[in-house]
Amino acid sequence: MHKDEKGMTAPRRFTSVEARLDAAAHAVLARLPATGWSGALVEFVVFGIKQGWAALFGGALLGLLILTRLGWFEAMPLARYDFLFLAALALQAAMLGFKLETWSEARVILIFHIVGTLMELFKTAAGSWTYPDPAFFHLGGVPLFSGFMYAAVGSYMARINRIFDIRLNNYPPRWLCVGLAVLIYANFFSHHFLPDMRYGLFAAAFIIFFRASMHYRVYRSWHRMPLLVAFLLVTFFIWIAENIGTLTRTWVYPHSYAAWLPVGPDKFGAWFLLMIISVVLVTLVHPPRRLEPEQY
Repeated sequence: MHKDEKGMTAPRRFTSVEARLDAAAHAVLARLPATGWSGALVEFVVFGIKQGWAALFGGALLGLLILTRLGWFEAMPLARYDFLFLAALALQAAMLGFKLETWSEARVILIFHIVGTLMELFKTAAGSWTYPDPAFFHLGGVPLFSGFMYAAVGSYMARINRIFDIRLNNYPPRWLCVGLAVLIYANFFSHHFLPDMRYGLFAAAFIIFFRASMHYRVYRSWHRMPLLVAFLLVTFFIWIAENIGTLTRTWVYPHSYAAWLPVGPDKFGAWFLLMIISVVLVTLVHPPRRLEPEQY
C-alpha cells in the first residue's frame, strides 16, 4: 500500500516489476518536451503503451487465436481448443509468477471466467453460437478456454484501473449499479423466452451513468472522459476482437456457418451491456475513488 495525495492509504498502482519499468520509462520521458504539440504527442504515445500493457492478457489470447488458426493441423497431438486452454492457464501463471499481474486482478479474472462460462453454457445450448472443433477440456458444448475470453475483459478492466490510477466522479450508488447489472445479466438468458429488455436497459444505462466521468492519469496530466464514452470505446475494441474470434473460426454464429461475415451491430449492443456488468464487477472488488478538485 502507499499514501495518496491526501495522505490516505490507497492501492499500490504497480507491481514490483512494473515499478521498475515505470522508473526506467520516466528517466527517458523526463528528457522529452512537456508542453505544446510535442508534449501532447508524448502523452498520446504513453497512453497507447499503457493501454497495450493493460490489454496484455487479452492481446496474447488474440495472438494465439490467430496463430493456431494459421498453423494448426488435425495431426497435432493436442486439440486446438485444449492448447488454447492450457496456454491461457500458463499465461496466467506466468503473469503472476513474473509479477506482471496482482493477485487482486487474478480474483477479478476468476469471477469473469465463472460468469462468462455460465453464459456460454446457456447460449451454446440455445444455439446462439457454436464451437466447431473438438476439445477434451470442456463442459457440454463449451471448451474451457472460452471463459478466458471473458476473463481477458476482466483483466483489462482491473489493470487499467490501477495503471491509469482511474478515479470516477459522480459514480452512481452501488445498489443502483448492481441492480442494473443483475437485470442485464438476467436479460441475456430471459430474452430467449420473454420480451427482450435491451432497449430499456440501454435507456437505463444512459440515465444512470450520464453524469459519471472517468479521470485518468497518463504521464504528467489528468484527463477526463464521460464514462459512457469510455464504455463505447472499450466496446468497440471488444467488438473488433470478437470479429477476430469469428474470422479465425474459434466460435461461429449461425449467420456465418457457410462463410465468414462480420459480427453484426446487435453484438455491439450486447457487448456494451456486458461492459456495464464488467465495470460493476470490478468496482465491487476495487471500490471507485473520486478525483478531488485539489488533485487536478
